[in-house]
Amino acid sequence: MPARPALSFPERSPALGAFPSNVVAEILGGELVDSPRPRMVQTLAASVLLARLSGALVKRRGGAGSWLLLFSPELHLSGELLVPELAGWRRERVPELPDVTVMTLAPDWVCEVLSPETVALDRGLKMLAYARVGVKHVWLMDPDLRTLEVYRYEEGAWALLDVHEGSQRVRAEPFGGITLELGALWKR
Repeated sequence: MPARPALSFPERSPALGAFPSNVVAEILGGELVDSPRPRMVQTLAASVLLARLSGALVKRRGGAGSWLLLFSPELHLSGELLVPELAGWRRERVPELPDVTVMTLAPDWVCEVLSPETVALDRGLKMLAYARVGVKHVWLMDPDLRTLEVYRYEEGAWALLDVHEGSQRVRAEPFGGITLELGALWKR
């Protein structure tokens, strides 16, 4: 039986406790950064995406291509504190959901849902932080523009693999075996 990844649950930084509940506080590159919680449009798009991916991947539970997908997990990774809208780990890396409050193992995939208030942070400091901690795939989803950008980290940089828009039916890394109907993500 393969060894399980070492996971721990460090204490939350006291500085983070000072932020109100309508703010997401993160530590990116050693800097404390705050941003507003997602608007309902962003939350709905993330929720629908999570449901679609989970529905397709639940059939594979424990088998090849199986994933653990979480909504807004708190990640403590190499001095970074990140809170993506969605994150996913291949099940061979995390065979069982750990009973912890934060994850200390970098996800294989994250999805950030862009808003006018967070687009610069998500495209800038957060993409750099995801590269530093070893995330291999990032999706940037924009419900206002109705776009899905798919990135893979390779050779020391983020490679933009595709930009999907509108109501296309798409297959996107790392979930290439799943067809997503983008139109469902934008419905209000």
